[in-house]
Amino acid sequence: MPKKTWFLFFTILIDMIGVGVLIPVIPQLLSNPDSSYFLLKNSQQHLGFILLGFLSAIYPIAMFFASPILGSLSDKFGRRPVLLVSILGTAVGYVFFAFAVMTRNIPLLFFSRLVDGLTGGNIATVQASIADQVKPENRAKAFGMIGAAFGLGFILGPFIGGKLADPNVLSWFNATTPFFFASILSFINFISIYLFFSETNKNIEVTRKIDFFGSIGNLLKVRKLNEIKNLLFVSFLFNAGFAFFTSFFNVFLTDKFNFSVGQIGNFFGYVGLCVVFTQLVIVRYLSGKYKNVTILRFAYFATGIAMILYLFPTKAWWIFVIAFLFAVPNGLQQANFGALFSSKIDPSRRGEIMGVNTSVNALGQSLPPLFSGIIAVIFTPWAPILMAGLFIISAGILFVLTEKNS
Repeated sequence: MPKKTWFLFFTILIDMIGVGVLIPVIPQLLSNPDSSYFLLKNSQQHLGFILLGFLSAIYPIAMFFASPILGSLSDKFGRRPVLLVSILGTAVGYVFFAFAVMTRNIPLLFFSRLVDGLTGGNIATVQASIADQVKPENRAKAFGMIGAAFGLGFILGPFIGGKLADPNVLSWFNATTPFFFASILSFINFISIYLFFSETNKNIEVTRKIDFFGSIGNLLKVRKLNEIKNLLFVSFLFNAGFAFFTSFFNVFLTDKFNFSVGQIGNFFGYVGLCVVFTQLVIVRYLSGKYKNVTILRFAYFATGIAMILYLFPTKAWWIFVIAFLFAVPNGLQQANFGALFSSKIDPSRRGEIMGVNTSVNALGQSLPPLFSGIIAVIFTPWAPILMAGLFIISAGILFVLTEKNS
């Protein structure tokens, strides 16, 4: 593959590390009154739960609207300028977040995630740039590398965030350190793109009109896609369940097991390694032995049940056992859903349909955090975890009812 593609993989990796470093830090800021990083008064924990849900939602909502716009801008003005602006915006967003923590400025906290979401939605630009320079027969491998960058970023992000925010590692580490670190990485990425990455779009359309509501248009197309409509709804339910899970599972670890910021990072790093093991070993072993539909019927129910099982242990070591039981079917779902979905798409419409799927997934990731904080206040901080399991089990039920074993 062309050397220039590696800069694009680094861009995705940095984006995902930036998302990951938030995971162990955010509950200390808004939901854990016992933490020295808590930004509210001790009596405002319930308000913190609601703010946490909204803060978790603002990034994917911004990406939902921004991703197709940035993709269109890259057709109109070129991939390189859009990448440079988006990477610089991500770097600035991390700096804003760090200063918001330092100054205990809640509005700036939200503004920083809005900036990062609007400019971090550059996945469409990255995919377009890869398609510009990679031959069709090698694109599957190249896009697989993007998936690997996502996975690696999710492993490294929480682990790095947990360690850089832990003063037990170094005395001067605090809640702002991970975000200054992520900002520095983004600036390095910006410089590398500026110095070494040349334009890949040889068909710039300066007269192209920008559709600022492209994601909404993508959602309206769903009802016309009869051949994959049900799979898109399954994908929405699964992503919604996963969003419930990721938005409040860190709070659950803090609330029930008193996990420190470093321990949360360690746990998510362990989950990431389990997913990688699944992708490299179990998925390869099962590939060809069982049909995608058969594996997915197991994976949805097993993932949802494993999520609910997290609620029962009274000893922290049990959640590491459950984490493996959760990571395996989750990894199987990721691999086999993508294979099944792509097999049902007309190659001539692949780009369009993948764009629709991206918008559906983004909507699924955006809505649950808006409600998870309210659910946590009304019931318990653990309630969003139960909702997560129920949503994914619902995805499994819909899949079984609508997808034939063919």
